[in-house]
Amino acid sequence: MSSKRNTLQRKLIFNAVKELNTHATAEQVLKYVIKQHPTISKATVYRNLNQMVQAGELVGIGSPYSSTHYDHELHDHYHFVCDLCKQIFDMEADLSDICNRFENTDGFDVASYSISFHGLCWSCKAL
Repeated sequence: MSSKRNTLQRKLIFNAVKELNTHATAEQVLKYVIKQHPTISKATVYRNLNQMVQAGELVGIGSPYSSTHYDHELHDHYHFVCDLCKQIFDMEADLSDICNRFENTDGFDVASYSISFHGLCWSCKAL
């Protein structure tokens, strides 16, 4: 982690996101961390998650169904959000040509992008 301060709380929060490995929300991270550090506050968890996203240590994934989810995987990948169970899944794909098209055809200077797909996951599709 490349942050200004590597506090115990910050390490616990980062490790919680990594160990939960579910694209956890801040509330899920708080519930996990509070078991190890009962005095940690909700504000500390939210503040540190936001700081880690801004520092590029975590990825914040917006969801139309709930609050932001957090991902510790920083490599280029995309997300699939199930419209029924609301789970978020990692998707590995090469969509770099989309970015090139916007830069070369439309003249935009793309600094970053986030792509999420929506539909039914394999479990919900089988219902």
